[in-house]
Amino acid sequence: MGGMSAPRLHDVLPIRLGLDDNDSPSDVIDALFLGRFATGDQPYSHTTTIDRAKRDASLLPPGATVVRAARGDDRSALLAEGEGFTVLVSRWNAGADVTVTATSAELAERMLKLAVEDANDEPEDVPEQVKMGFWYHVPGRGPRRTTRQIAAASWQDVRSNYTAPVVDAMDGLMKLTPDDVAGRLLLLHGPPGTGKTSALRTLARAWRDWCQVDCVLDPERLFNDVGYLMHLAIGDEDGADDDDDDAGGAGEQKKERWRLLLLEDCDELIRGEAKDATGQALSRLLNLTDGLLGQGRNVLVGVTTNEDLERLHPAVVRPGRALARIEVGPLTRAESVAWLGTDQGVGDEGSTLAELYALRRGTTPPGIPNSRRSAPGLYL
Repeated sequence: MGGMSAPRLHDVLPIRLGLDDNDSPSDVIDALFLGRFATGDQPYSHTTTIDRAKRDASLLPPGATVVRAARGDDRSALLAEGEGFTVLVSRWNAGADVTVTATSAELAERMLKLAVEDANDEPEDVPEQVKMGFWYHVPGRGPRRTTRQIAAASWQDVRSNYTAPVVDAMDGLMKLTPDDVAGRLLLLHGPPGTGKTSALRTLARAWRDWCQVDCVLDPERLFNDVGYLMHLAIGDEDGADDDDDDAGGAGEQKKERWRLLLLEDCDELIRGEAKDATGQALSRLLNLTDGLLGQGRNVLVGVTTNEDLERLHPAVVRPGRALARIEVGPLTRAESVAWLGTDQGVGDEGSTLAELYALRRGTTPPGIPNSRRSAPGLYL
């Protein structure tokens, strides 16, 4: 009826909530936010995630009035409303989720755009660092991606950390361009402590002009969750290049950046018995590299493993599948002595990079004989 005011926000929720000690103020805010969407008063919703939000950004559009706010140790929630719309802001670590419900799709889209305008906190580029993404699955919330600036030395600075065959192979990779890509799987295998992860960080720095590097923190979940895999493989592309003002005219499509997805220590996924042990996980990994799932997507997959090459599944190492297959082994004795500047503590078989750093610091991994020091679990 004309003249009657809209019901208050906490009066429109069409269910009763039973609260106990396990519920938090943030849980109440989440429930209240659904009120007008559930009743149909505001049937349109738009949402976005910001990996790194400025601390001083309100994440609210003009005209929004805060009606609930809650703050915890690792999460805060804000509920606000305006003429025809409601906003929920959830902050976690450096990131934030912003969702708007509204009386029309246009209003929801416009209010969300205003809420997150200039809210991204983009750190200044540092030559010694590279932006790397990290994917992980959150129960009840689905796939998440956050970014961090990661220290990454130049290849020239770290070439001496690797034995000659590795240097020869990595020299070519460091100079790779998108036009040179042949094969989608990058496989680094070898003992722990030989510098596989450090090499990948350096590679991310060398490729940063054309390739975004993302590390998947839960690869076992990724390849056993079709929804997670589809979201990561063919979802909205992050970091697509903007149109170059000096190249091409109106209507030219944006150039899609390549992505390198890093899967570390995936021994169970790619060893010889992987098909029996992991079910469809291995097949989905291979499908992402050169099957239907990977078609039309500029995606490379980088895998590190401690397994010997002969123990890997034949499908993983078959010719033509790999962009590069590099065995990252210890430095020879001569290379180790040259690196360390002394032969003190260097075994007849040489040393891994982790062992050399331990020797330089004057420490020795406990329980390991002098002739073959190794540092299980130490990944550089």
